[in-house]
Amino acid sequence: MKMSFGKKLFLQVLWCFSFIDLSSQTRSPYSFVVREAQYTRLCSTKSVLTVNGNFPGPTIRVHRGETIFVNVYNKGNYNITLHWHGVKQPRNPWTDGPAYITQCPIQPGRKFRQKLVFSSEEGTIWWHAHSDWARATVHGAIFVYPTKNTPYPFPQPHAEIPIIFGEWWNTDVNEVFTQSIETGGAPNISDALTINGQPGDLFPCSMTETFKLKVEQGMTYHLRVVNAAMNLILFFSVSQHNLTVVGADGLFTKPLTRDYICISPGQTMDVLLQANEEPNHYYLAARAYSSGVGVAFDNTTTTARVEYSGNYTPPSSLSLPYLPNFNDTGAAFDFITRLRGLPERYPRQVPTNTTTQIVTTISVNTLPCPDDRTCQGPNGTIFAASMNNISFDTPNINILEAYYYHINGVYQTGFPRFPPFMFNFTADFLPLTLNIPKQGTRVNVLNYGATVEIVFQGTNVVAGIDHPMHLHGFSFHVVGYGLGNFNQSKDPMNFNLIDPPYLNTVIVPVNGWAAVRFVASNPGVWFMHCHLERHQAWGMETVFIVKNGKASNETLPAPPPDMPPC
Repeated sequence: MKMSFGKKLFLQVLWCFSFIDLSSQTRSPYSFVVREAQYTRLCSTKSVLTVNGNFPGPTIRVHRGETIFVNVYNKGNYNITLHWHGVKQPRNPWTDGPAYITQCPIQPGRKFRQKLVFSSEEGTIWWHAHSDWARATVHGAIFVYPTKNTPYPFPQPHAEIPIIFGEWWNTDVNEVFTQSIETGGAPNISDALTINGQPGDLFPCSMTETFKLKVEQGMTYHLRVVNAAMNLILFFSVSQHNLTVVGADGLFTKPLTRDYICISPGQTMDVLLQANEEPNHYYLAARAYSSGVGVAFDNTTTTARVEYSGNYTPPSSLSLPYLPNFNDTGAAFDFITRLRGLPERYPRQVPTNTTTQIVTTISVNTLPCPDDRTCQGPNGTIFAASMNNISFDTPNINILEAYYYHINGVYQTGFPRFPPFMFNFTADFLPLTLNIPKQGTRVNVLNYGATVEIVFQGTNVVAGIDHPMHLHGFSFHVVGYGLGNFNQSKDPMNFNLIDPPYLNTVIVPVNGWAAVRFVASNPGVWFMHCHLERHQAWGMETVFIVKNGKASNETLPAPPPDMPPC
Protein backbone atom coordinates (compact mmCIF):
# COMPACT_ATOMS: atom_id res chain seq x y z
CA MET A 1 0.00 0.00 0.00
CA LYS A 2 2.14 2.89 -1.25
CA MET A 3 0.88 6.46 -0.81
CA SER A 4 1.83 9.58 -2.74
CA PHE A 5 4.24 12.17 -1.31
CA GLY A 6 1.44 14.75 -1.19
CA LYS A 7 -0.88 12.46 0.74
CA LYS A 8 1.89 11.48 3.14
CA LEU A 9 2.75 15.16 3.77
CA PHE A 10 -0.94 15.88 4.42
CA LEU A 11 -1.08 13.03 6.96
CA GLN A 12 2.05 14.34 8.67
CA VAL A 13 0.44 17.77 9.05
CA LEU A 14 -2.77 16.20 10.44
CA TRP A 15 -0.76 14.05 12.84
CA CYS A 16 1.17 17.07 14.13
CA PHE A 17 -2.01 19.09 14.64
CA SER A 18 -3.56 16.19 16.58
CA PHE A 19 -0.86 16.68 19.25
CA ILE A 20 -1.42 20.40 19.87
CA ASP A 21 -3.99 20.11 22.62
CA LEU A 22 -1.75 17.65 24.46
CA SER A 23 1.64 19.29 23.92
CA SER A 24 1.74 20.85 27.37
CA GLN A 25 1.48 17.38 28.89
CA THR A 26 4.12 15.62 26.78
CA ARG A 27 7.72 15.01 27.84
CA SER A 28 10.92 13.45 26.58
CA PRO A 29 10.18 10.17 24.79
CA TYR A 30 11.23 6.77 26.06
CA SER A 31 13.64 4.85 23.86
CA PHE A 32 12.91 1.13 23.51
CA VAL A 33 15.54 -0.81 21.57
CA VAL A 34 14.36 -4.36 20.85
CA ARG A 35 17.43 -6.58 20.69
CA GLU A 36 18.80 -9.98 21.62
CA ALA A 37 20.69 -10.43 24.91
CA GLN A 38 22.29 -13.40 26.66
CA TYR A 39 20.56 -14.62 29.83
CA THR A 40 21.41 -17.56 32.08
CA ARG A 41 18.67 -19.41 33.91
CA LEU A 42 18.40 -22.99 35.21
CA CYS A 43 22.12 -23.62 34.60
CA SER A 44 22.07 -22.79 30.88
CA THR A 45 22.54 -19.66 28.77
CA LYS A 46 20.54 -18.62 25.73
CA SER A 47 19.80 -15.55 23.66
CA VAL A 48 16.43 -13.91 24.38
CA LEU A 49 14.63 -10.95 22.88
CA THR A 50 14.61 -7.95 25.23
CA VAL A 51 14.00 -4.23 25.37
CA ASN A 52 17.23 -2.33 26.08
CA GLY A 53 18.85 -5.62 27.08
CA ASN A 54 16.61 -5.95 30.16
CA PHE A 55 14.38 -8.86 31.19
CA PRO A 56 11.84 -7.87 32.40
CA GLY A 57 11.98 -4.65 30.40
CA PRO A 58 12.07 -1.02 31.58
CA THR A 59 9.30 0.47 33.72
CA ILE A 60 7.32 3.41 32.32
CA ARG A 61 6.29 5.99 34.93
CA VAL A 62 3.55 8.53 34.19
CA HIS A 63 0.84 10.56 35.92
CA ARG A 64 -2.85 10.13 35.21
CA GLY A 65 -3.92 11.92 32.03
CA GLU A 66 -0.44 12.39 30.53
CA THR A 67 0.54 11.70 26.94
CA ILE A 68 3.98 10.28 26.21
CA PHE A 69 5.89 8.84 23.27
CA VAL A 70 7.97 5.69 22.99
CA ASN A 71 10.46 5.40 20.15
CA VAL A 72 10.64 1.69 19.31
CA TYR A 73 13.70 0.50 17.36
CA ASN A 74 13.66 -3.10 16.18
CA LYS A 75 17.25 -4.35 16.25
CA GLY A 76 16.16 -7.95 16.71
CA ASN A 77 15.86 -10.71 14.13
CA TYR A 78 12.06 -10.94 13.98
CA ASN A 79 9.09 -8.72 13.28
CA ILE A 80 7.78 -7.10 16.47
CA THR A 81 4.90 -5.02 17.79
CA LEU A 82 4.41 -3.54 21.26
CA HIS A 83 1.05 -3.16 23.03
CA TRP A 84 0.37 -0.86 25.97
CA HIS A 85 -1.94 -3.12 27.92
CA GLY A 86 -4.58 -1.19 29.85
CA VAL A 87 -3.85 2.16 28.18
CA LYS A 88 -7.23 2.96 26.64
CA GLN A 89 -5.68 5.17 23.95
CA PRO A 90 -8.72 7.42 23.29
CA ARG A 91 -8.98 8.06 19.52
CA ASN A 92 -5.54 6.54 19.09
CA PRO A 93 -5.76 2.91 17.97
CA TRP A 94 -2.90 3.52 15.51
CA THR A 95 -0.28 2.81 18.17
CA ASP A 96 -2.18 0.23 20.22
CA GLY A 97 0.06 -2.52 18.89
CA PRO A 98 -1.56 -5.91 18.08
CA ALA A 99 0.02 -7.31 14.92
CA TYR A 100 -2.20 -7.18 11.81
CA ILE A 101 -5.08 -5.76 13.86
CA THR A 102 -4.03 -2.10 14.25
CA GLN A 103 -0.63 -2.16 12.57
CA CYS A 104 1.74 -4.29 10.59
CA PRO A 105 4.82 -5.38 12.53
CA ILE A 106 7.95 -3.29 12.92
CA GLN A 107 10.39 -5.14 10.70
CA PRO A 108 14.03 -5.76 11.73
CA GLY A 109 16.05 -2.57 11.25
CA ARG A 110 12.99 -0.29 11.31
CA LYS A 111 11.49 1.96 13.97
CA PHE A 112 8.09 3.34 14.97
CA ARG A 113 7.23 6.26 17.25
CA GLN A 114 4.31 5.16 19.44
CA LYS A 115 2.01 7.63 21.15
CA LEU A 116 0.52 6.61 24.51
CA VAL A 117 -2.54 8.60 25.55
CA PHE A 118 -3.37 8.05 29.21
CA SER A 119 -6.83 9.07 30.42
CA SER A 120 -8.47 7.64 33.57
CA GLU A 121 -5.86 4.97 34.33
CA GLU A 122 -4.32 4.89 37.81
CA GLY A 123 -2.23 2.26 39.52
CA THR A 124 -0.42 -0.50 37.65
CA ILE A 125 -0.72 -1.61 34.04
CA TRP A 126 1.90 -3.00 31.67
CA TRP A 127 3.32 -3.22 28.17
CA HIS A 128 4.28 -6.28 26.14
CA ALA A 129 5.06 -7.55 22.67
CA HIS A 130 1.95 -8.46 20.69
CA SER A 131 3.35 -10.60 17.90
CA ASP A 132 3.75 -14.39 18.03
CA TRP A 133 5.31 -15.39 21.39
CA ALA A 134 7.77 -12.49 21.77
CA ARG A 135 6.01 -11.25 24.92
CA ALA A 136 7.54 -14.13 26.94
CA THR A 137 10.57 -11.89 27.50
CA VAL A 138 9.48 -8.56 25.96
CA HIS A 139 7.36 -6.98 28.68
CA GLY A 140 7.47 -4.51 31.56
CA ALA A 141 5.37 -2.55 34.02
CA ILE A 142 3.69 0.85 33.71
CA PHE A 143 3.26 2.80 36.96
CA VAL A 144 0.48 5.38 36.65
CA TYR A 145 0.50 7.83 39.54
CA PRO A 146 -2.48 10.02 40.48
CA THR A 147 -2.47 13.55 39.12
CA LYS A 148 -0.02 15.74 41.00
CA ASN A 149 -1.21 16.75 44.50
CA THR A 150 -3.89 14.03 44.44
CA PRO A 151 -3.40 11.38 47.15
CA TYR A 152 -3.89 7.63 46.85
CA PRO A 153 -7.21 6.37 48.25
CA PHE A 154 -5.12 4.50 50.85
CA PRO A 155 -2.28 5.58 53.21
CA GLN A 156 0.92 6.47 51.36
CA PRO A 157 3.09 3.31 51.23
CA HIS A 158 6.71 3.34 52.36
CA ALA A 159 7.94 2.06 48.98
CA GLU A 160 6.71 0.48 45.74
CA ILE A 161 8.04 -2.81 44.39
CA PRO A 162 7.28 -4.42 41.01
CA ILE A 163 6.30 -8.09 41.13
CA ILE A 164 6.20 -9.42 37.57
CA PHE A 165 5.31 -13.08 37.13
CA GLY A 166 6.51 -14.86 34.01
CA GLU A 167 7.40 -18.19 32.43
CA TRP A 168 10.83 -19.39 31.29
CA TRP A 169 11.64 -21.97 28.63
CA ASN A 170 15.11 -23.46 28.31
CA THR A 171 14.56 -23.61 24.56
CA ASP A 172 13.87 -20.68 22.22
CA VAL A 173 10.25 -19.56 22.71
CA ASN A 174 9.98 -18.95 18.96
CA GLU A 175 10.72 -22.64 18.43
CA VAL A 176 8.08 -23.59 21.03
CA PHE A 177 5.52 -21.46 19.18
CA THR A 178 6.54 -22.60 15.70
CA GLN A 179 6.54 -26.26 16.67
CA SER A 180 3.02 -26.06 18.09
CA ILE A 181 1.72 -24.36 14.93
CA GLU A 182 3.46 -26.86 12.64
CA THR A 183 2.30 -29.94 14.56
CA GLY A 184 -1.16 -28.70 15.52
CA GLY A 185 -0.50 -29.82 19.09
CA ALA A 186 -0.32 -27.97 22.39
CA PRO A 187 2.88 -25.98 22.95
CA ASN A 188 5.49 -27.45 25.28
CA ILE A 189 5.02 -26.26 28.85
CA SER A 190 7.52 -23.88 30.44
CA ASP A 191 10.47 -25.08 32.52
CA ALA A 192 10.00 -22.55 35.31
CA LEU A 193 7.81 -19.77 36.59
CA THR A 194 9.61 -16.55 37.45
CA ILE A 195 9.30 -13.49 39.70
CA ASN A 196 10.99 -10.45 38.15
CA GLY A 197 12.80 -12.79 35.78
CA GLN A 198 14.11 -15.17 38.48
CA PRO A 199 12.82 -18.73 39.15
CA GLY A 200 13.67 -18.66 42.85
CA ASP A 201 15.17 -20.91 45.51
CA LEU A 202 13.49 -24.15 44.44
CA PHE A 203 15.24 -24.33 41.06
CA PRO A 204 18.81 -25.37 40.23
CA CYS A 205 21.45 -22.64 39.80
CA SER A 206 18.93 -20.04 40.94
CA MET A 207 19.14 -19.40 44.69
CA THR A 208 21.77 -16.65 44.60
CA GLU A 209 19.67 -14.61 42.15
CA THR A 210 16.28 -15.06 43.85
CA PHE A 211 14.43 -11.74 43.99
CA LYS A 212 14.50 -10.19 47.47
CA LEU A 213 12.06 -7.67 48.97
CA LYS A 214 13.86 -5.76 51.71
CA VAL A 215 11.33 -4.52 54.28
CA GLU A 216 11.27 -2.77 57.66
CA GLN A 217 8.93 -3.86 60.41
CA GLY A 218 5.87 -1.61 60.70
CA MET A 219 6.05 -0.31 57.14
CA THR A 220 3.58 -0.85 54.28
CA TYR A 221 4.77 -1.76 50.77
CA HIS A 222 2.97 -1.20 47.47
CA LEU A 223 3.41 -4.30 45.33
CA ARG A 224 2.77 -3.51 41.67
CA VAL A 225 1.82 -6.96 40.41
CA VAL A 226 1.75 -8.06 36.76
CA ASN A 227 0.96 -11.55 35.50
CA ALA A 228 3.08 -11.71 32.33
CA ALA A 229 2.93 -15.53 32.18
CA MET A 230 2.06 -16.87 28.76
CA ASN A 231 -0.51 -19.51 29.61
CA LEU A 232 -1.02 -19.71 33.37
CA ILE A 233 -3.46 -18.19 35.83
CA LEU A 234 -1.60 -18.01 39.14
CA PHE A 235 -2.23 -18.17 42.86
CA PHE A 236 0.27 -16.24 44.96
CA SER A 237 0.73 -15.41 48.64
CA VAL A 238 3.29 -14.45 51.29
CA SER A 239 4.06 -16.69 54.27
CA GLN A 240 2.29 -15.51 57.47
CA HIS A 241 1.16 -12.24 55.85
CA ASN A 242 -2.15 -11.09 54.44
CA LEU A 243 -2.29 -9.15 51.18
CA THR A 244 -4.68 -6.25 50.49
CA VAL A 245 -5.73 -5.60 46.90
CA VAL A 246 -6.34 -1.87 46.36
CA GLY A 247 -6.25 -1.72 42.55
CA ALA A 248 -6.84 -3.89 39.50
CA ASP A 249 -6.16 -3.34 35.79
CA GLY A 250 -5.19 0.30 36.20
CA LEU A 251 -7.93 1.60 38.52
CA PHE A 252 -8.09 1.60 42.30
CA THR A 253 -10.62 -0.67 44.00
CA LYS A 254 -12.21 -1.11 47.38
CA PRO A 255 -9.66 -2.82 49.66
CA LEU A 256 -9.84 -6.62 49.61
CA THR A 257 -7.70 -8.43 52.20
CA ARG A 258 -6.97 -12.11 51.63
CA ASP A 259 -4.31 -14.71 52.41
CA TYR A 260 -3.91 -15.51 48.68
CA ILE A 261 -4.54 -13.79 45.36
CA CYS A 262 -5.62 -15.20 42.00
CA ILE A 263 -4.39 -13.33 38.92
CA SER A 264 -4.58 -14.24 35.23
CA PRO A 265 -2.26 -13.47 32.33
CA GLY A 266 -2.94 -9.89 31.28
CA GLN A 267 -4.18 -8.78 34.68
CA THR A 268 -2.41 -6.34 36.97
CA MET A 269 -3.04 -5.53 40.61
CA ASP A 270 -1.98 -2.99 43.22
CA VAL A 271 -1.41 -4.88 46.45
CA LEU A 272 -0.42 -3.65 49.91
CA LEU A 273 1.91 -5.78 52.02
CA GLN A 274 2.14 -4.78 55.66
CA ALA A 275 5.44 -5.82 57.23
CA ASN A 276 3.81 -6.56 60.57
CA GLU A 277 5.36 -9.92 61.52
CA GLU A 278 8.44 -10.80 63.54
CA PRO A 279 11.66 -9.84 61.70
CA ASN A 280 12.64 -12.88 59.65
CA HIS A 281 12.75 -14.18 56.08
CA TYR A 282 9.46 -15.19 54.44
CA TYR A 283 8.59 -16.61 51.04
CA LEU A 284 6.44 -14.88 48.46
CA ALA A 285 5.41 -17.82 46.26
CA ALA A 286 3.28 -18.43 43.18
CA ARG A 287 2.07 -21.49 41.32
CA ALA A 288 -0.48 -22.31 38.66
CA TYR A 289 -4.22 -22.52 38.87
CA SER A 290 -5.14 -24.84 35.99
CA SER A 291 -8.71 -26.11 35.79
CA GLY A 292 -8.54 -28.03 32.51
CA VAL A 293 -8.86 -31.80 33.02
CA GLY A 294 -5.95 -33.53 31.33
CA VAL A 295 -4.38 -30.22 30.22
CA ALA A 296 -0.60 -30.24 30.78
CA PHE A 297 0.80 -27.23 32.66
CA ASP A 298 3.93 -26.08 34.47
CA ASN A 299 3.23 -27.16 38.07
CA THR A 300 6.42 -25.72 39.59
CA THR A 301 6.50 -23.05 42.31
CA THR A 302 8.41 -19.78 41.96
CA THR A 303 9.61 -17.88 45.01
CA ALA A 304 10.93 -14.53 46.12
CA ARG A 305 12.16 -13.67 49.62
CA VAL A 306 10.65 -11.04 51.92
CA GLU A 307 13.58 -10.10 54.15
CA TYR A 308 13.07 -7.93 57.24
CA SER A 309 15.84 -5.60 58.36
CA GLY A 310 17.27 -6.04 61.86
CA ASN A 311 19.58 -8.24 63.91
CA TYR A 312 18.40 -11.84 63.83
CA THR A 313 19.52 -15.18 62.47
CA PRO A 314 17.43 -16.18 59.45
CA PRO A 315 16.42 -19.84 59.22
CA SER A 316 18.44 -22.18 57.02
CA SER A 317 15.26 -23.09 55.11
CA LEU A 318 11.91 -21.39 54.68
CA SER A 319 8.43 -22.87 54.59
CA LEU A 320 6.15 -22.13 51.66
CA PRO A 321 2.97 -20.10 52.25
CA TYR A 322 -0.52 -21.47 51.89
CA LEU A 323 -1.57 -21.71 48.25
CA PRO A 324 -4.80 -23.35 47.01
CA ASN A 325 -4.47 -26.58 45.05
CA PHE A 326 -3.83 -26.21 41.33
CA ASN A 327 -7.41 -27.27 40.46
CA ASP A 328 -9.25 -25.41 43.24
CA THR A 329 -11.87 -23.63 41.15
CA GLY A 330 -13.75 -22.66 44.29
CA ALA A 331 -10.76 -20.72 45.63
CA ALA A 332 -10.23 -18.94 42.31
CA PHE A 333 -13.92 -18.13 41.89
CA ASP A 334 -14.22 -16.91 45.48
CA PHE A 335 -11.37 -14.46 44.97
CA ILE A 336 -12.31 -13.04 41.55
CA THR A 337 -15.96 -12.48 42.52
CA ARG A 338 -15.04 -10.44 45.62
CA LEU A 339 -13.31 -7.56 43.80
CA ARG A 340 -15.29 -4.31 43.93
CA GLY A 341 -14.88 -1.00 42.18
CA LEU A 342 -14.44 2.40 43.82
CA PRO A 343 -17.31 4.51 42.44
CA GLU A 344 -16.64 7.37 44.88
CA ARG A 345 -13.32 7.98 43.09
CA TYR A 346 -14.55 7.10 39.60
CA PRO A 347 -18.17 8.28 39.44
CA ARG A 348 -19.11 6.68 36.12
CA GLN A 349 -22.53 5.15 35.75
CA VAL A 350 -22.78 1.44 35.06
CA PRO A 351 -24.84 1.20 31.85
CA THR A 352 -28.35 0.02 32.65
CA ASN A 353 -30.06 0.35 29.28
CA THR A 354 -27.93 -1.73 26.92
CA THR A 355 -28.44 -1.11 23.21
CA THR A 356 -26.19 -3.92 22.01
CA GLN A 357 -26.16 -7.36 23.59
CA ILE A 358 -23.66 -10.02 22.63
CA VAL A 359 -23.59 -13.54 23.99
CA THR A 360 -20.53 -15.42 22.81
CA THR A 361 -19.30 -18.90 23.47
CA ILE A 362 -15.57 -19.30 24.05
CA SER A 363 -14.36 -22.76 23.16
CA VAL A 364 -11.34 -24.90 22.50
CA ASN A 365 -11.85 -26.73 19.23
CA THR A 366 -10.13 -29.01 16.73
CA LEU A 367 -9.72 -28.93 12.97
CA PRO A 368 -9.22 -31.99 10.73
CA CYS A 369 -5.63 -32.85 9.89
CA PRO A 370 -4.79 -32.49 6.16
CA ASP A 371 -3.92 -35.71 4.37
CA ASP A 372 -0.30 -34.66 3.83
CA ARG A 373 0.39 -33.93 7.53
CA THR A 374 0.73 -35.71 10.83
CA CYS A 375 -1.03 -33.71 13.53
CA GLN A 376 -0.60 -33.88 17.30
CA GLY A 377 -3.90 -32.45 18.50
CA PRO A 378 -6.54 -34.71 20.11
CA ASN A 379 -7.01 -37.90 18.07
CA GLY A 380 -4.65 -36.68 15.35
CA THR A 381 -6.38 -33.31 14.79
CA ILE A 382 -5.20 -29.68 14.94
CA PHE A 383 -5.98 -27.58 18.01
CA ALA A 384 -8.14 -24.52 17.36
CA ALA A 385 -10.23 -22.13 19.44
CA SER A 386 -13.22 -19.94 18.74
CA MET A 387 -15.72 -17.30 19.76
CA ASN A 388 -19.27 -18.11 18.71
CA ASN A 389 -17.87 -21.01 16.72
CA ILE A 390 -15.65 -18.79 14.53
CA SER A 391 -11.92 -19.37 14.75
CA PHE A 392 -10.31 -16.06 13.86
CA ASP A 393 -8.05 -15.92 10.81
CA THR A 394 -5.47 -13.16 11.22
CA PRO A 395 -5.08 -11.25 7.92
CA ASN A 396 -1.78 -10.15 6.36
CA ILE A 397 -2.90 -6.51 6.08
CA ASN A 398 -3.89 -4.81 9.30
CA ILE A 399 -7.61 -4.36 9.87
CA LEU A 400 -7.36 -0.75 11.07
CA GLU A 401 -5.80 0.46 7.82
CA ALA A 402 -8.23 -1.66 5.80
CA TYR A 403 -11.10 0.02 7.66
CA TYR A 404 -9.67 3.54 7.39
CA TYR A 405 -8.74 3.29 3.70
CA HIS A 406 -11.79 1.18 2.70
CA ILE A 407 -9.70 -1.77 1.48
CA ASN A 408 -12.00 -4.67 0.63
CA GLY A 409 -11.36 -8.33 1.27
CA VAL A 410 -9.39 -8.02 4.51
CA TYR A 411 -12.23 -8.69 6.98
CA GLN A 412 -15.95 -9.35 7.04
CA THR A 413 -18.57 -7.77 9.26
CA GLY A 414 -21.31 -9.77 10.91
CA PHE A 415 -19.69 -11.48 13.88
CA PRO A 416 -22.70 -13.30 15.38
CA ARG A 417 -24.32 -11.63 18.38
CA PHE A 418 -25.52 -14.99 19.72
CA PRO A 419 -24.18 -18.55 19.55
CA PRO A 420 -25.02 -20.15 16.20
CA PHE A 421 -25.71 -23.48 17.94
CA MET A 422 -27.64 -23.75 21.19
CA PHE A 423 -26.70 -26.74 23.34
CA ASN A 424 -25.86 -27.54 26.95
CA PHE A 425 -22.58 -25.64 26.77
CA THR A 426 -21.11 -27.09 29.97
CA ALA A 427 -22.28 -30.72 29.72
CA ASP A 428 -19.78 -33.43 30.62
CA PHE A 429 -20.16 -35.12 27.24
CA LEU A 430 -20.78 -33.22 24.02
CA PRO A 431 -21.16 -34.42 20.42
CA LEU A 432 -17.90 -34.51 18.46
CA THR A 433 -19.64 -32.56 15.68
CA LEU A 434 -19.35 -29.46 17.89
CA ASN A 435 -15.54 -29.67 17.87
CA ILE A 436 -14.98 -28.19 14.41
CA PRO A 437 -15.45 -24.40 14.13
CA LYS A 438 -15.81 -22.21 11.10
CA GLN A 439 -12.81 -20.07 10.16
CA GLY A 440 -12.88 -16.42 9.16
CA THR A 441 -12.01 -12.81 9.95
CA ARG A 442 -15.36 -11.68 11.30
CA VAL A 443 -15.62 -8.38 13.19
CA ASN A 444 -18.22 -6.62 15.35
CA VAL A 445 -19.30 -3.16 14.18
CA LEU A 446 -20.61 -0.85 16.92
CA ASN A 447 -22.22 2.57 16.64
CA TYR A 448 -20.44 5.30 18.54
CA GLY A 449 -21.98 5.62 22.01
CA ALA A 450 -23.61 2.18 21.98
CA THR A 451 -24.02 0.67 25.44
CA VAL A 452 -22.74 -2.86 25.11
CA GLU A 453 -23.23 -5.98 27.19
CA ILE A 454 -21.12 -9.05 26.50
CA VAL A 455 -21.80 -12.38 28.13
CA PHE A 456 -18.82 -14.73 27.74
CA GLN A 457 -20.06 -18.31 27.97
CA GLY A 458 -17.40 -20.95 28.58
CA THR A 459 -18.01 -24.38 27.07
CA ASN A 460 -16.79 -27.91 27.64
CA VAL A 461 -16.14 -28.47 23.94
CA VAL A 462 -12.85 -30.47 23.71
CA ALA A 463 -11.77 -29.21 27.16
CA GLY A 464 -13.29 -26.69 29.54
CA ILE A 465 -10.88 -24.26 31.23
CA ASP A 466 -10.87 -20.70 32.60
CA HIS A 467 -10.36 -17.99 29.95
CA PRO A 468 -8.97 -14.50 30.72
CA MET A 469 -10.70 -12.34 28.10
CA HIS A 470 -9.05 -8.99 27.33
CA LEU A 471 -10.48 -6.01 25.43
CA HIS A 472 -8.21 -3.35 23.94
CA GLY A 473 -9.22 0.32 24.01
CA PHE A 474 -11.67 -0.01 26.89
CA SER A 475 -12.25 -1.04 30.44
CA PHE A 476 -15.54 -2.74 31.25
CA HIS A 477 -17.76 -3.13 34.28
CA VAL A 478 -17.79 -6.79 35.31
CA VAL A 479 -21.41 -7.00 36.40
CA GLY A 480 -21.75 -10.74 36.96
CA TYR A 481 -20.20 -14.20 37.11
CA GLY A 482 -21.61 -17.67 37.34
CA LEU A 483 -20.87 -21.37 37.02
CA GLY A 484 -22.76 -23.42 34.45
CA ASN A 485 -24.88 -21.92 31.68
CA PHE A 486 -25.96 -18.28 31.68
CA ASN A 487 -29.69 -17.89 32.28
CA GLN A 488 -30.97 -14.81 30.44
CA SER A 489 -34.15 -14.57 32.48
CA LYS A 490 -32.66 -15.09 35.97
CA ASP A 491 -28.97 -14.17 36.10
CA PRO A 492 -29.26 -10.45 35.19
CA MET A 493 -31.41 -9.99 38.29
CA ASN A 494 -28.24 -10.57 40.36
CA PHE A 495 -25.95 -8.26 38.37
CA ASN A 496 -23.90 -5.80 40.42
CA LEU A 497 -24.77 -2.37 39.02
CA ILE A 498 -23.53 -0.46 42.09
CA ASP A 499 -19.80 -1.10 42.49
CA PRO A 500 -18.61 -3.70 39.95
CA PRO A 501 -14.87 -3.83 39.26
CA TYR A 502 -13.79 -1.90 36.15
CA LEU A 503 -11.31 -4.18 34.40
CA ASN A 504 -9.77 -4.77 30.98
CA THR A 505 -9.26 -8.52 31.48
CA VAL A 506 -11.92 -10.76 33.03
CA ILE A 507 -11.48 -14.37 34.10
CA VAL A 508 -14.36 -16.40 32.68
CA PRO A 509 -14.60 -19.39 35.06
CA VAL A 510 -14.24 -22.93 33.77
CA ASN A 511 -17.60 -24.07 32.36
CA GLY A 512 -19.13 -20.82 33.55
CA TRP A 513 -19.81 -17.29 32.37
CA ALA A 514 -18.97 -13.65 32.98
CA ALA A 515 -20.95 -10.56 31.96
CA VAL A 516 -19.43 -7.14 31.23
CA ARG A 517 -20.77 -3.75 30.15
CA PHE A 518 -19.15 -0.72 28.56
CA VAL A 519 -19.95 2.32 26.42
CA ALA A 520 -18.47 2.26 22.90
CA SER A 521 -17.05 5.79 23.08
CA ASN A 522 -13.62 5.13 21.58
CA PRO A 523 -13.69 5.17 17.76
CA GLY A 524 -11.42 2.83 15.88
CA VAL A 525 -10.46 -0.84 15.70
CA TRP A 526 -10.03 -2.75 18.96
CA PHE A 527 -8.91 -6.33 19.55
CA MET A 528 -10.61 -8.75 21.97
CA HIS A 529 -8.96 -12.06 22.76
CA CYS A 530 -8.16 -14.73 25.30
CA HIS A 531 -4.91 -13.83 27.08
CA LEU A 532 -3.81 -17.45 27.30
CA GLU A 533 -1.31 -17.21 24.48
CA ARG A 534 -2.01 -20.64 23.03
CA HIS A 535 -5.73 -19.88 22.77
CA GLN A 536 -5.07 -16.59 20.99
CA ALA A 537 -2.80 -18.41 18.53
CA TRP A 538 -5.59 -20.94 17.96
CA GLY A 539 -8.20 -18.27 17.14
CA MET A 540 -10.10 -17.30 20.33
CA GLU A 541 -10.51 -13.65 19.38
CA THR A 542 -12.49 -11.08 17.44
CA VAL A 543 -12.33 -7.37 16.63
CA PHE A 544 -14.62 -4.45 17.45
CA ILE A 545 -14.89 -1.58 14.99
CA VAL A 546 -16.39 1.46 16.72
CA LYS A 547 -17.72 3.90 14.16
CA ASN A 548 -17.15 7.65 14.33
CA GLY A 549 -19.47 9.86 16.31
CA LYS A 550 -20.71 13.25 15.13
CA ALA A 551 -18.35 15.61 16.95
CA SER A 552 -14.72 16.14 15.97
CA ASN A 553 -13.55 14.63 19.28
CA GLU A 554 -15.57 11.50 18.51
CA THR A 555 -13.83 10.64 15.25
CA LEU A 556 -10.78 8.61 14.31
CA PRO A 557 -7.86 10.86 13.29
CA ALA A 558 -5.47 10.15 10.43
CA PRO A 559 -2.64 7.66 10.99
CA PRO A 560 0.86 8.77 12.01
CA PRO A 561 3.27 9.21 9.10
CA ASP A 562 5.62 6.40 10.12
CA MET A 563 3.15 3.49 10.32
CA PRO A 564 5.11 0.27 9.67
CA PRO A 565 4.55 -1.08 6.15
CA CYS A 566 3.07 -4.50 5.57
